[in-house]
Amino acid sequence: MYAVVETGGKQYKVTEGDVIFVEKLDVEEGAEVTLDKVLMAGEGDAVKVGTPVVEGATVTAKVVKNGKSKKVVVFKMKRKKNYRRKKGHRQPYTKLEITAVNA
Repeated sequence: MYAVVETGGKQYKVTEGDVIFVEKLDVEEGAEVTLDKVLMAGEGDAVKVGTPVVEGATVTAKVVKNGKSKKVVVFKMKRKKNYRRKKGHRQPYTKLEITAVNA
């Protein structure tokens, strides 16, 4: 069974046992999270599409880790003007392991 869930403004296709990286959630490591914004759920040919969400469908996940991704360097420069700015950014994330898909 699979489902398409929305979290952090992005959509993820998940099945039981998947590990996904989502935008940072305000939960501690080892906690259970229930994702209730299930946009679509299906198994084989039987597919339920929500309008906009599937009623009563949930996805349960376990928080594996909260962390930051690799650094992205933002470099601005205007040639001949002696203007250079270097800035780094690390996006926070939450690593989830999907434990159950209920639809």
